[in-house]
Amino acid sequence: MMKYSFYIVISFLFFSFHTSVEKEYHKEYYSDGSIKAEGWKMADQKIDYWYSYYPNGNISEQGHFWNNKKQGYWYFYSSNNKLTKEGHFINDKAEKWWIIYDIATSNKKNRVTRKYQYRNNQKNGYCLLYKNDKLFKAEKYVDDQKTGEWTDVFSFKKDNPNASL
Repeated sequence: MMKYSFYIVISFLFFSFHTSVEKEYHKEYYSDGSIKAEGWKMADQKIDYWYSYYPNGNISEQGHFWNNKKQGYWYFYSSNNKLTKEGHFINDKAEKWWIIYDIATSNKKNRVTRKYQYRNNQKNGYCLLYKNDKLFKAEKYVDDQKTGEWTDVFSFKKDNPNASL
């Protein structure tokens, strides 16, 4: 009898949890009725893939959530739909490599693309600067403070033989 009661209690708890916590697609709106964000929620927590929008309807950012925290790879855009940066989040903090695009410069030859290493939401590691898709400068950061700078690849590799570019 005790064994039977145990199975009933476990079944009830499983069924209650399973039916009360369902994954639902959710949309948020600006006061004018235009879409602000959309994605999945479970137990009132953002999960899985989400899109956020500017009031003009263009995407401002997109990526994964887990328990209301940004997780995994994310993309960020300007209000005129140009990719401005992309990178990794772990528990809502920037981690690993991030790419920052120079969208203010219309001349492609003068555009600078930066690739930063982040740890715990701070620049920690190398920053590689590219102009016209060619590496022209490298910097090193520790806790968001620049600790080194190189203006040619030979010097950088000489000083940092184990650095992976």
